[in-house]
Amino acid sequence: MGRTYVGSRLRQLRRERDLSQASLAATLGLSASYVNQIEHDVRPLTLAVLNKITETFGVDATFFSRDDDSRLLAEIQDVALDKELCPSPFELHELNEMVQNHPDIARVLVDMHRRYRNVRDKLSVATDVRHSAPSATGTVAQALSMPHDEVRDFFYARQNYLDEIDRRAEAIAVEMGVKVFSVRETEQALAERLESRHGVTVTTSANIGNRLHFLDRASKTLTLSSRLIAGQRAFRMAAELGYLEVGPLIEEAVDGGHFNTEEARTLALRGVASYFAAAVMLPYELFHAEAERNGYDIEYLCLMFGVGYETLCHRLSTLQRPKLRGIPFTFVRVDRAGNMSKRQSATGFHFTHSGGTCPLWNVYDTFTNPGTIQRQLSQMPDGRNYLWVARTVRHHQGRFGETGKLFAIGLGCEARHAERTVYAEGLNVEDFSNATPIGPGCRVCSRENCAQRAFPSINRTITIDAHSSSVAPY
Repeated sequence: MGRTYVGSRLRQLRRERDLSQASLAATLGLSASYVNQIEHDVRPLTLAVLNKITETFGVDATFFSRDDDSRLLAEIQDVALDKELCPSPFELHELNEMVQNHPDIARVLVDMHRRYRNVRDKLSVATDVRHSAPSATGTVAQALSMPHDEVRDFFYARQNYLDEIDRRAEAIAVEMGVKVFSVRETEQALAERLESRHGVTVTTSANIGNRLHFLDRASKTLTLSSRLIAGQRAFRMAAELGYLEVGPLIEEAVDGGHFNTEEARTLALRGVASYFAAAVMLPYELFHAEAERNGYDIEYLCLMFGVGYETLCHRLSTLQRPKLRGIPFTFVRVDRAGNMSKRQSATGFHFTHSGGTCPLWNVYDTFTNPGTIQRQLSQMPDGRNYLWVARTVRHHQGRFGETGKLFAIGLGCEARHAERTVYAEGLNVEDFSNATPIGPGCRVCSRENCAQRAFPSINRTITIDAHSSSVAPY
């Protein structure tokens, strides 16, 4: 192990555990002055001390790795690339030093930039609406609110993991005896719990319009669409159970998001209830153990737990419990037009807000071969390597002529985790010389000579010779 200085990381760990330097030193069997020197980067972290910390606190050794800050570094780079705020570029090593030495300041800057960007985008949309329809005040207000963006940022800021919600859901799952290959038993247990504890009767019907479930509070009847399969029925029952059994906890989690509108808050409540439902059907310790044991084989895990592909991928992206982390995945859902309706990331793979995503990304290739998993070894412009797994999913196409929903689901992890998955079989994850060169989006991508480039990069001046041409248009 080389000389590694981890002062800010050790402070973070100590504060998360609400310990003083003296208490931490006593717990690790070290002197208080020694801990103080590590925290102030006077002494490097030794292998012996690292082992003590990982054994005592149950954190992954990569907690102290520079790579573990990759997401924050990618986010602060996005801030630095905004020329409206930073007309002069920052060197990468300067940003890296900020992330390493002052991570809290970096996070505040990222949050401030996210809020600024949201306000700027909303005002731009509202201005366009106002100019095209001066009397459409309701439309302007709707453009300014954008509740889905607020909710997406709420989960993104929490790395898609809500600890207390997750643990309460797991406890309920244990009470109900949730286990693998038992989705119908889980469905029955949920129905019985709803009726016995809350007086809610569960029925199914083919005549509830385009709704998939509906709770009549007056009659305490939960009606599920007959088009739903067992896992889908259980998921909706578990979500309604969340409101009934941990409602105050869900409210508390949402209140911490400080949403700007009631619409955003209501959407967040539904999002947290859905998180609870997934945590009931896929209880953390059981699901983590089976995921590790089966190489994160998504389709097999779907069979084991009786849930859909998207639900299972989303749950895999939440395995960030401090003492029992899974692979830190990035999860995305996109449509054929390139709209990204879901995005969660625990890695350095960062989604730019300056234009669309990369057309070379295999997530988009899945639409040409629906229902089949595709793998991709990819490399970002900063040299970071990833393994991506992508597949399409189709939602809720019922009768002939009804419009269904087709999405591509992408799940990616850094190359250092790839061998823990079945998807690395037959791939040389040590050699990325033939990896697909992808980027965060054309407007901020630094790659030159990319034939797929749609827009010039905002990072460099456009130089065009009217009497010559090349593969790249800019």
